[in-house]
Amino acid sequence: MENKMFCYQCQETAGCTGCTKFGVCGKSPELARLQDLLIYTTKGLSEVTTRLREEGKTVDTSVNHLITINLFTTITNANFDDAIFYARIKETLATKETLLAELNNKENLSEAALWNATTEAEMDQKVSFLERIKNSFSKNKEEAVDINKILDEKAPSVGVLATKDEDIRSLRELITYGIKGMSAYMKHANALGYQNEEIDAFMQSTLTKLMNDNLSADDLVALALETGKVGVDAMALLDSANTGTYGHPEITKVNIGVRNNPGILISGHDLKDLELLLKQTEGTGVDVYTHSEMLPAHYYPAFKKYSHFAGNYGNAWWKQKEEFESFNGPILMTTNCIVPPKASYKDRLFTTGAAGFAGCKHIAGNSESDKDFSEIIELAKTCQPPTEIETGEIVGGFAHNQVFALADAVVDAVKSGAIKKFFVMAGCDGRAKSRNYYTEFAQALPKDTVILTAGCAKYKYNKLNLGDIGGIPRVLDAGQCNDSYSLALIALKLKEVFELEDINDLPIAFNIAWYEQKAVIVLLSLLYLGVKNIHLGPTLPAFLSPNVAKVLVENFGIGGITNVEDDIKMFME
Repeated sequence: MENKMFCYQCQETAGCTGCTKFGVCGKSPELARLQDLLIYTTKGLSEVTTRLREEGKTVDTSVNHLITINLFTTITNANFDDAIFYARIKETLATKETLLAELNNKENLSEAALWNATTEAEMDQKVSFLERIKNSFSKNKEEAVDINKILDEKAPSVGVLATKDEDIRSLRELITYGIKGMSAYMKHANALGYQNEEIDAFMQSTLTKLMNDNLSADDLVALALETGKVGVDAMALLDSANTGTYGHPEITKVNIGVRNNPGILISGHDLKDLELLLKQTEGTGVDVYTHSEMLPAHYYPAFKKYSHFAGNYGNAWWKQKEEFESFNGPILMTTNCIVPPKASYKDRLFTTGAAGFAGCKHIAGNSESDKDFSEIIELAKTCQPPTEIETGEIVGGFAHNQVFALADAVVDAVKSGAIKKFFVMAGCDGRAKSRNYYTEFAQALPKDTVILTAGCAKYKYNKLNLGDIGGIPRVLDAGQCNDSYSLALIALKLKEVFELEDINDLPIAFNIAWYEQKAVIVLLSLLYLGVKNIHLGPTLPAFLSPNVAKVLVENFGIGGITNVEDDIKMFME
């Protein structure tokens, strides 16, 4: 096989073309093939659920959740544990078989049909392969000795490169990554008891459509925009779940120093896991600190009642090797953004939910009420307090409800000329030195501009002293990447206040740093909302073929970045 693997779903993919030998993120070729197979089998299950709905039957919530967690597990830096993928593939195949029996027309819904077989002989060959897959996964991983041979043999038939036409492949992957990003919003909403059958049905029917070779490039462009539309709905659902459960974020000063108690560091994105951890650590003498994208949890009123909720430790996800080591206590990874750990702290790194890493203890449970963090808490009691790496405070909590409360002041500042322009600098941070551009860009912006941010991209400038405009901070942090919906609502509110017909007439520029699949669904959602002239960096996605990139440039004004001086001049004009 020419490539040991092929993956180009994240911004740091090798050479900005694709990882073919080993993932830049740290995933092995075997893991990459298992992820491809999980997506493939999830498409097969989605075809069955779509048919069930077409026949007027109900799809159980547990099946929707299985498909969602399957997608979320394959997001960049979420899960590096082969055993978890074996288990998910096995469960997916078993669930599909059960639902096929319910349909009672298994012979007409052979999974081999998904492979677009053109002859009876080809179909027989592909059915044989699928039976070998099922037989292998009916055993334990240790007994499935032939699985690597199977994956090596057929990986090109289930992976990205199975689609030969470059433009069709590009559009299929754009939509796939959008659906993966959407799955993250849905998983977090589901954990808080919020469901939306229409969104689940769309995700599953779209996965099915991505296997239809009769769809043209134009059809797929339309499907991408429809994915953006439903992406807005998914973001709205998560916003309702978060604010309905924990209250609306409010302006908050967050301590970035440390206390003298032992601590637990929680990273990732899952607020429900944080709630459970805070409840279980109450009165134990153990403090809880957030890391990276968990920082915005401090903005929610419901978490402020916990006196042992100490503050935020560290920076964006990619610095965790140094920061997890100096924290001294155990770390709980709730979702994506794992960096393969150093041996010095691997034994105190725990995972839960969609996250996983081979050799690290995984805390099972459904995120509602049955997760037991006692092992982490007992370990924390034996550890030294965190080593202080910085002191001070950072301010956040500018989600849509809080900004709406400041609307009069913001509008007056715009009308008076005190605020000339807003810059949406949401998105992701990463290891590449080229991302220092965003720090330099924030520092060089005229002092009559305001930055609207969400996501870990904020760590490039949220500790800079950029001042304020008439009491309005020049960096307004709306929260996690999961809270990007707030930025869209703020823009739509300003459009309404200024009585504009076109959102693009607002004094708002979009200079977004992207990294992984949640950024893709945010982009598609912004395009659906009619936002144009979005600039992405530090590079454009490798999965955009030249022709697809051309469509995005010509129809939506999508652009890249150059250098700080020229870009600021371009944006201000």
